[in-house]
Amino acid sequence: MKILHTVEFYDPSVGGAQEVVKQVSERLVGRGHEVTVATSSLEERQTNEIGGVRIEPFAVSGNEVRGLSGETGRYQRFLLDGNFDVMMNYAAQQWATDLVFPLLGRLSYPAVLATCGFSGLFDPAYRDYFGLMTKVLKRYDGLIFHSDVYRDRAFARKQGVEGTLIPNGASEREFAAGEETGDRGSTFRKRHGIPEDVPMLLTVGGHSGMKGHELVLRAFELASIGPTALVIIGNRMGWRGCYVDCHLKAPRIRVLSLGRKQARLLDPPRQDVVDAYHAADLFVFGSHIECSPLVLFESMASRTPFVTVAAGNAAEIVSWSGGGVVVPTEERSDGTVTAEPRELAREIERLIGNERERSRLAEAGYAAWKERFTWEKIATQYERLYESLVSSRGVALSSESSSRSAGASTSIRAPGKDEPS
Repeated sequence: MKILHTVEFYDPSVGGAQEVVKQVSERLVGRGHEVTVATSSLEERQTNEIGGVRIEPFAVSGNEVRGLSGETGRYQRFLLDGNFDVMMNYAAQQWATDLVFPLLGRLSYPAVLATCGFSGLFDPAYRDYFGLMTKVLKRYDGLIFHSDVYRDRAFARKQGVEGTLIPNGASEREFAAGEETGDRGSTFRKRHGIPEDVPMLLTVGGHSGMKGHELVLRAFELASIGPTALVIIGNRMGWRGCYVDCHLKAPRIRVLSLGRKQARLLDPPRQDVVDAYHAADLFVFGSHIECSPLVLFESMASRTPFVTVAAGNAAEIVSWSGGGVVVPTEERSDGTVTAEPRELAREIERLIGNERERSRLAEAGYAAWKERFTWEKIATQYERLYESLVSSRGVALSSESSSRSAGASTSIRAPGKDEPS
C-alpha cells in the first residue's frame, strides 16, 4: 500500500504524537509498504527520509481556532493530487488535520482520523470547532481511538459514530534489546551517581507545566521514604514552562531532607531515557492532561511498576495490564486533572516499602506489554484497518458518494485564495 500519515510534528521533533506516527510508519515500511509523512518543516531536520519513511515537509503552522498560516494551499493540493491508497490524520486541533476537513468529499483514497483525546473539548474557544466536528467525524472512512472510555470515544458515540480501538505501546526494539544482561539500569545509575541501594523514582515528560512535575516534586518531598533519588527527564519548553520552578524546588527538597532526598533534572539522549526506566524502582506520573500516555507503556516494557493520576486513559491502562496503581484524582472543569500530593506521597511510601508488590506489578505490566502492546503488534492493527478500508473503498464510494458530495460544503474551513477550489 501507498500510505500517507499526517501529523503536526515529526522526527527529529520529540513528543507523543511524533513517537506514535514514527513507530507505526517505520514498521509498515518494514512490511513492504510505502509510507509518506506530511508534517511541519523543521530547520533541524537534515534529511527527508528517516527509517525508510519519506517526509513531505510543509511550512504551515496553527490550527482552525488559533488561525492557520503558511503553505496551506500547497498542502491541500498535495492531498488532492496524491496517489495514495489510504491516509491517516493523527490528532485533531492542528493544521495537518484541520486543513483536511474541507477536502473529505473530494479525496480519491479513504481517510482515517486518529482522534487522540480531543484535549480542547472543554475549552470554550473550541466550542464551534467541536460543534462542526460532529459532522466531520461522519465523513471520515475510519476512526482510530486509543481508549474505549476516554472523552473522544464518548464524544463520537454520542454522535452515533463508532471506530477502531488501537492502543498505544512501547518499542520492543528499544526495551527488549539486551534485556537479559540486566546492566542497563546499573549503567544509568553509575553515569549519574545514584547508588544501587538507593531507591530511584522516575518521571518523564517535557517541562511544559502540564506534566505534573510540581505534583510529583511535592509528593516526593512529603513521602517518608528515607534516602531516595527522583529523576525528572524532560526537555525545556522556554519561559512558559515549569523548568525554572523545578530547578528551584529540587535543591529545596535536598536541603529540607538534610541531603537524604535528591531530585535531578535531566534531558539526556533517548538511550539514556530507556536506561533510566530500567534503573527506576517506581515510575511516578502526575500529568494534568493526556490521551493515552506512552510513558506508562514504556514503564511496563522496562518492568517498572508505576503510580499515576487518572490522566487520559491511565486507569484503563491499569485495568488492561495490572502494571500500576491509580491515585484518587480530581477532574477540573477545563478537562485537566490533578491529585492531592499527600495521596500520591502515601502511594509512593506504600510501594517503595513493599518490594514484593512492586515486583508483582512489574511482572504483570511486562507480560501485558509483551503480549499486546509492542509497536510491532500495534502496527499490525493499523495495517489491517488500512487494508480493510482499501479493499472496501469501491463499495463504500458507490453507496456513499452522493451523501459525501452533498455534505462537502459542511467544513470547518472553506478554501481561501491560496487553496484549491
